[in-house]
Amino acid sequence: MPARKNHSHSKGKKHQRHHQTQRQPHQKAEVDEVQVEEEEEPLVIPAFRIEKSEIYGRYLVANRQLEPGELLITEQPLAIGPCVSGDPVCLGCYSPVTLDASQYRCSACGWPLCGSKCKGLDTAVGHTAAECKVLAGRRSLAGDLLTLGTAPGQVRDLYELIMIVRILLLRQNAPEQYALVMRMESHSEERRKNATLWQHYEEKVVQRLIELWQMGDLAEAQQLHEICGILDVNCFEIGQNGAKARTLYPSAFLLAHDCSPNTAHTDDPGTYAILLRTSRRVHEQEALTLSYAYTLQGTLKRRSFMHEGKLFWCQCRRCADPKELGTDCSALACRSCQLGSIRAVQPLKQTADWACDRCKRQVSAQEVEHQLDRINNDLEAIDVHDIPGLENFLIRYRDVLRPNHYLLLSAKYSLCQIYGRIEGYLLPQMQLEDIARKERYCREFLAIVDVLEPGLTRLRGLIMYELHAPIMILAQIAIQKGQISAKEFQCRIKEVIKLLQQSRDILKLEPQGSNEHEMGSAAADALIKMGSK
Repeated sequence: MPARKNHSHSKGKKHQRHHQTQRQPHQKAEVDEVQVEEEEEPLVIPAFRIEKSEIYGRYLVANRQLEPGELLITEQPLAIGPCVSGDPVCLGCYSPVTLDASQYRCSACGWPLCGSKCKGLDTAVGHTAAECKVLAGRRSLAGDLLTLGTAPGQVRDLYELIMIVRILLLRQNAPEQYALVMRMESHSEERRKNATLWQHYEEKVVQRLIELWQMGDLAEAQQLHEICGILDVNCFEIGQNGAKARTLYPSAFLLAHDCSPNTAHTDDPGTYAILLRTSRRVHEQEALTLSYAYTLQGTLKRRSFMHEGKLFWCQCRRCADPKELGTDCSALACRSCQLGSIRAVQPLKQTADWACDRCKRQVSAQEVEHQLDRINNDLEAIDVHDIPGLENFLIRYRDVLRPNHYLLLSAKYSLCQIYGRIEGYLLPQMQLEDIARKERYCREFLAIVDVLEPGLTRLRGLIMYELHAPIMILAQIAIQKGQISAKEFQCRIKEVIKLLQQSRDILKLEPQGSNEHEMGSAAADALIKMGSK
């Protein structure tokens, strides 16, 4: 049985680096329909159905065997707005903006925009006239406060309000969409028991909108708490080409959670429509799942993240396994015996001690979490393009974390992407040892992704594309120097072709206009030049 469902979904965060047919926003997902108009036409069985459980709520189950890459759902957002990360973005297109005096701003409400010709101005998925009117009437309380001198927490609080205001405006301007939003689960009663969470929304959202912004005519306090819960439980974090937003979709929220899911989703950079496909073969009666947390994160932090925001403790197969399906993404090096690995003995008990598999050393879960936070802060402090800084991070923590630890993998993933792509480390400039290092990191990363996100998944497609170049370059140099035989050279070229083919097949599924789709096209072009398909 899948983990309890209806919780928000994310593509990833900093140092976790990542890591159609147009329809009206209120329409439901497209599903195969039974066709019986003519006898000779075969019966088309719907891809999935909705099941309901008192424990797990509503979730989707496969009606038949589904093959990798089947498109299950494509639909426009019911509501869309900035994420709550605190990063300033354009209210029209969600691309990054600054808060300095030179940044273009809406002349009426004062909120930063990317420019006067932003594609999202006065559109249903961007900065509408109705929203601008609300914000303009409260300019001194909102837009004028967004300056370089404003504390990051206050910036975050202001951006968090935008999505909620937009949902309130749906009540006036698009009641059918508003009704669909309000049908989603909010878990308000459970959230009320979490005093810290409830008080946050009471102070930052409810009191601010009703008392300070004087918007009590649009919603009462309980309705605002309901909306906050709906967003926490059901929203997706999306974004292409640098843009970041959070969305609510009519049907996609029904997928159950699993930390090693059987579907993958992306979004159209032009329309923000979600496209949800099977990533591997799904058997009949199997629940359709996606991951609400970042895949390449350890069980302790992954489960904590889901419980804090989504109010459930995941008990999936990966979470229950101390070695995380054999990947060992959470193991620490034992400082006592220096030979063993420290892991959670009872990973489904969040506060249980961790223990070494070679000696008697035990470490409290709290101590482990504090250690992970310190190391993660070190990683976050490194610029994503700082190759020496990232390499130094790997050296500093190689005797603290086991080789497959998710924090090391995060640094390696960044290095996989920037080796060969930034000045001073472009492929023609790179030393052989750097090229070999890129190949090694790609292989190590791919081995983990093949277990945790197998099949037609974006991470696999991206890393396979990054891997093909160092293999090709090193093979060419080796054959020229007589270091490998012609047979070995051909073997490596076959591997390059296979990597490009798989990368193309995965990334071409991404929507046109996305960086991933362009990378898929580049893989296809490379295959043509190599005389392959």
